[in-house]
Amino acid sequence: MSHETHKRAKFVHCVGNPAFTPDKYLEDASRQQKVGEHLNKNDLYHAIVTSFGLPERDTYTYHATTSVTLAQVQHVVSLGGVNNLHAWYRAKDGIPLDPPPPGDIEAYISIFEPATQTTSALKGMQSNAKKGSLRAQSAAHLTARRFLHPSRAAQLSIPRCKTPPAANPYFDFWAWSCRNLEWCGPCAGPGPSERVVATSHHVLPVLMHHFGCAVPSHESLELLRLVAAGRPLADMGSGNGYWSHMLRAYGLGPVFPVDNMQSVWRVTWVPDTIVADGLRWLAARDGARDVVLLLVYPVVGADGRGAFTRDLVAAYRGDTIAVVGTQNRNGYTGFRDVTMDEYMETQQKEWVKVVQVALPSFPGKDEALYIFQRGDRAPVSDATKIESS
Repeated sequence: MSHETHKRAKFVHCVGNPAFTPDKYLEDASRQQKVGEHLNKNDLYHAIVTSFGLPERDTYTYHATTSVTLAQVQHVVSLGGVNNLHAWYRAKDGIPLDPPPPGDIEAYISIFEPATQTTSALKGMQSNAKKGSLRAQSAAHLTARRFLHPSRAAQLSIPRCKTPPAANPYFDFWAWSCRNLEWCGPCAGPGPSERVVATSHHVLPVLMHHFGCAVPSHESLELLRLVAAGRPLADMGSGNGYWSHMLRAYGLGPVFPVDNMQSVWRVTWVPDTIVADGLRWLAARDGARDVVLLLVYPVVGADGRGAFTRDLVAAYRGDTIAVVGTQNRNGYTGFRDVTMDEYMETQQKEWVKVVQVALPSFPGKDEALYIFQRGDRAPVSDATKIESS
């Protein structure tokens, strides 16, 4: 939503339904059941309309990588994989590969479900995969990049959870998108080159407008809760506030959503976004020494040098930074040619990487949560990769 919208006398969470409130939405089990039934029929149109109480004939235009209406997106969904709409995986010569079978897609989704332990689910995805399959390559890719600092592995190993602290509707829509778009996770190869930004699908603008740029997993929310250790957290560049909303639901607090509100969102999940420049907000709090800093999908910028991320890291005076962004140099977040951990290792040597775990990723993307610490909170032993925790 725009800055001007926040100045209105009455805050509106959803364009198209002034009565929408996140809490009522998440507490309405009957509505959630209907949404699931629509998704099971690949009816994204009515899943969104039902979720947010939108008018039956919805004409809102979603602007992102492309401009689409909900009806147009539903039409593309109904086309399936024709004209290479689902060609996320390609051979070295560029020829599209056959899509992964449903079982392999479910194995990828299960990695991020609260009811599974991530490391065990990753091992199962890999051990039960056919040699050379997309599933095997995706599991190997995600495992190779997974990292918990050895001195924190036991503390940061998130157990299975039958009943998570809060519903996470974005995860449900993301899981549907994996099934419908035939995606079983990122691969080092074959698949989109690390240096080429792959074109995503028409469903992405819709999901971004309603939920945000990246999907929080149960593991990522719990990791942030653990490293925050009761301290405040600043969601810098909070966008529509979905991550702030979920972090609060997981017991973190206070959470400060800070954003300049230059982007437009159809749904805003928190009513108290602090409309401010991030650097000025940090300066007003003496560099936020007592606050955990979270950057969700930090922009790269026109020069590709990541001025937004670089300047915030330099201005921050606290000891814990978390970043949600790409882990494959595809230029989506932070910096054009390096990942966040590569930048921190070479340019910010006082920081130690504590966590790098995969997040639910849309087709053609490869997202992760990074956590870095310094000073008294930084681990003392050298960081090494581990396959289990």
